[in-house]
Amino acid sequence: MSPLRLLDFGMRLTPFLVLLTAVWPLAAQEPSGATLSGLWQLEKGKVKSDGPKTVMIRSDSSASWGKETVRWRLKTGQIMIALGGEWEIYTLKLKKDRLTLSGGDLLDPITLKRVGEATPRPANVPVPPDPDFSPPE
Repeated sequence: MSPLRLLDFGMRLTPFLVLLTAVWPLAAQEPSGATLSGLWQLEKGKVKSDGPKTVMIRSDSSASWGKETVRWRLKTGQIMIALGGEWEIYTLKLKKDRLTLSGGDLLDPITLKRVGEATPRPANVPVPPDPDFSPPE
């Protein structure tokens, strides 16, 4: 291939590469403990009357609301929350500081807004056991 043809090919390829590098970080990023951690407040949707309106999610796989502390686990597109020794599974979508949950025991989707940073779990509050690895009672 001649140098001019290579230059022409490279010039046609450059816009594609620029677009690819701009879009790649936006492509379906899966949430992690670090991206989910923080203080989240109900912004849209309804929860049960005794359901949480504010949730503290920590990267140590614990989450708290009120006096309740639960364990959570991520799977592709889902968050699993251990409630009463069993996993409740929700579909999860994270976009910047908005977290949308649906499924599980929710009748309709809810949206939570990040309103603060995560605080450490108090040392005297253990992370509940993992239902998959807990011995039967």
